[in-house]
Amino acid sequence: MSVRHPHVIVVLTDQQRWDTTGAHGNPADVTPEFDRIARTGTHVEQAITPQPVCAPARAALQTGRYPTATGVFRNGLPLPSDIPTLAGAFGAAGYVTGYLGKWHLSGEAAGAGPGPVPPERRGGYQRWLASALLEFTSDAYRTVLYDEDERPVRLPGYRSDALIDAAIRFVADHHQRPFLLFLSLLEPHHQNATDDFPAPEGYRERYEGRWLPPDLATLGGAAHRHLGGYLGQIKRVDEGVGRLRDALRSLGVEDRTVLAYTADHGSHFRTRNAEYKRSAHDASVRVPLALTGPGFTGGGRIRHPVSTVDLVPTLLEAAGVPVPDGVQGRSFLPLVGGGTDPGRPPEVFVQISESQVGRAVRTDRWKYAVTAPDADPWHEPDATRYAESELYDLHADPYELDNLAGLDSHRAVADELRRALLAWLARAGEPDAVITLAPPRAPGQRRADPEVAELPWDELPFGHQRGG
Repeated sequence: MSVRHPHVIVVLTDQQRWDTTGAHGNPADVTPEFDRIARTGTHVEQAITPQPVCAPARAALQTGRYPTATGVFRNGLPLPSDIPTLAGAFGAAGYVTGYLGKWHLSGEAAGAGPGPVPPERRGGYQRWLASALLEFTSDAYRTVLYDEDERPVRLPGYRSDALIDAAIRFVADHHQRPFLLFLSLLEPHHQNATDDFPAPEGYRERYEGRWLPPDLATLGGAAHRHLGGYLGQIKRVDEGVGRLRDALRSLGVEDRTVLAYTADHGSHFRTRNAEYKRSAHDASVRVPLALTGPGFTGGGRIRHPVSTVDLVPTLLEAAGVPVPDGVQGRSFLPLVGGGTDPGRPPEVFVQISESQVGRAVRTDRWKYAVTAPDADPWHEPDATRYAESELYDLHADPYELDNLAGLDSHRAVADELRRALLAWLARAGEPDAVITLAPPRAPGQRRADPEVAELPWDELPFGHQRGG
């Protein structure tokens, strides 16, 4: 069904792995609503964030540009006000635009606090109820946001419920004209101050001691302690998305509303470095993505790897709104319903910061990653010299437990992916670079993942501590 200027809702979770969903085989039945959207709408099976850190990923979701192109290559940097945004494009087309929840793009490293966001740093959104860093202005049952006049507003209920209640109120108030609503939840991000995943009462207990993804079962990390709360949070979010869709039905606008559900990045639970993300592994970069509504209902599965930087042009095209100049993402609407897009590269591109200056490409089968050995990951957005660090065969090793970098048997594959990565650096506007080959090694000789930089906690800028 084609609808001119449909309503658009984006539901963004924080730090949600793709394999928490039933649509991706999780047996815990945590996400029946997401699974329903994936089954009856369009399911992007291999959705990859362009950056596994909060602020850079969110900058890409607001602009359709890679993080280095926005200047937000790490946490703490503001989204420049002169870059066209999703909200700006929809607003220019006559939409009322609203933002709810966590923002993380006001530039706390430049002196902005964790709470109110001044109007000029809101990415063009007209209606506003948000916090710069929701993880620092709320806990599970105390949700404090800031309104358009920068006044604190405390919402009752469990945090994700409180935000979804606010989203329902927004829809009820604005459904008489086209709207864009961006609902940015904190769950299932950890609570920074306590390094915990506070699920509603009784929800953690449902999932403790249950199924573990093979990478977490093998590598350990913090998953055994935290996965119950993590999945409990996701369960409550999924229930909330069901309530939001019920509201759309009751208002008679479900068939006129595009709803996209995705996450900014995943979580490897401290198995790949000392944090929860910031690595090239699918546990960090692969996220859930499903859409429903006009142009997407009945769209089936998209099996081609897709970057979430592509979501901006996709939503704009689906709504009949012009795509701003400078957008680097590519609409995946041609892939909906089993279609093809001959000009689309077979890989998606990933930038990595903070733990390392890294780059990666991912195809349906292969993951190829490089690391800049001499670059400062906190202050340098890119590099001109990288070294091969990781190569994974995702068909044989989907949880990336066997690093193939340096094997003669896979040299030709690595060379092809190296050429593809260099082409992606150019597409993203990065400087020319040289990639040093991984040292040869014999079969059976294991290669460890690259070491990553760890700054002392007392030296980290505000907002970086256990955050983002």
